[in-house]
Amino acid sequence: MSSYVYKTSGTCSRSITVELDGKIIRSVSFEGGCPGNLLGISMLVKGMDMDEVIERLSGCRCGNKPTSCPDQLTKALAEAYEAEQKGA
Repeated sequence: MSSYVYKTSGTCSRSITVELDGKIIRSVSFEGGCPGNLLGISMLVKGMDMDEVIERLSGCRCGNKPTSCPDQLTKALAEAYEAEQKGA
């Protein structure tokens, strides 16, 4: 299991820390953003397969922005998994 920090772009949150065990999400935490909503997302995705989360949340927008914190999470998960595979 490894921890990965993803610097977000285009959102109120500044970064997302992801811990994966293979494709299973062990934990997610956001720095900045809407605390209640992001805590809820973190709790909901814990224990889920990252592919399912990516499928459900990819492309989610926040108002007029082309992205959102959930969309940025999908990018963080993909990068974290890729980094974990390279380190294996």
